[in-house]
Amino acid sequence: MLKWALIFAVISVIAGLMGFGGVAAGAAGIAKVLFFVFLAICLLFVVLALLGIGALRK
Repeated sequence: MLKWALIFAVISVIAGLMGFGGVAAGAAGIAKVLFFVFLAICLLFVVLALLGIGALRK
């Protein structure tokens, strides 16, 4: 997911440099949403690991 966020961020920068404001804003919005979803999932896994709630524990 982080890979897709980076891809959309690069698309946004390239589109912005070429003058496509609407495309750049759309790609930046998608990149921002994907980044925050990745961040939320990452934090969830960290909290679960700290609590010891793992799939491999018996």
